[in-house]
Amino acid sequence: MNKIEIDRQSGTCFGVAKAITRAEEELKKGGSLYCLGDIVHNSIEVERLEKMGLITIDHEQFRQLKNVRVLLRAHGEPPSTYETAKENNIELIDASCPVVLGLQKKIKKKFNKREDDSDQIVIFGKKGHAEVNGLLGQTDESAIVIESKAEIERLDFSKNISLFSQTTKPLDGFQEIGEMIKNRMKDGATFNFYDSICRQVSNRVPNIQEFAENHDLIFFIAGEKSSNGKVLFAECKKKNSNSHFIHTPEEIDPTLLRDNISIGICGATSTPKWQMEAVAENIEKLMPQMHIEKAAF
Repeated sequence: MNKIEIDRQSGTCFGVAKAITRAEEELKKGGSLYCLGDIVHNSIEVERLEKMGLITIDHEQFRQLKNVRVLLRAHGEPPSTYETAKENNIELIDASCPVVLGLQKKIKKKFNKREDDSDQIVIFGKKGHAEVNGLLGQTDESAIVIESKAEIERLDFSKNISLFSQTTKPLDGFQEIGEMIKNRMKDGATFNFYDSICRQVSNRVPNIQEFAENHDLIFFIAGEKSSNGKVLFAECKKKNSNSHFIHTPEEIDPTLLRDNISIGICGATSTPKWQMEAVAENIEKLMPQMHIEKAAF
């Protein structure tokens, strides 16, 4: 017997789901609605909302607008965005994730209370990522962003260091970097470690590992731009070598489908549930002669 199951723990996280819902609500009111950057790192979902009327813009275009409504996505924005909105009479629909906003406040507070200008605020994250740009803005762009263990060599261990992280980074990697920095600190310098990882995201790693192990074949769907998607797919691949990354529900390789197989479908925190359901429907179309048991989802 063949079985198809969608991972119940996969799909958009709270922050992303909130932003999408907010966009849909605002679009129903009519009038122009702009979104500063892709609302989610998932091109299919972005296209769906754009067909409803959402207009995606970059920061340069944002600075040229006046007297309009602009949605801020879940990733959060630096203070300069709010200043521009005030100057240009832009109504902001702020859908920033509460977890990200909380982290921004912590970093801002630490920046304002530094003992002296030599204190280092360090952010473990992806350079250029929207969330990281928002965090950098809380420090007047003075924080040091590191992407890997090797980059801790850029730090001055004789001076105070406060370590934060982009909320969606792997918890174990963040903790490892924290230990490495702690062990390198010189006498007289202090090290502060702030666990800023979103548990709703980090808890998906053990879940998706178990899910991948329980199936013969895995289809993982996420957008090309999804950093979280790359991380979670790598975890799937570790536990199940027969895991395949797809970007659209139509990208299913029919040669992978065979009789008496258990198929698991999962995705990133930027993958809407409807896309995983579409993958399941397409698999069923490709296996018309086979009896399929669908797990409840």
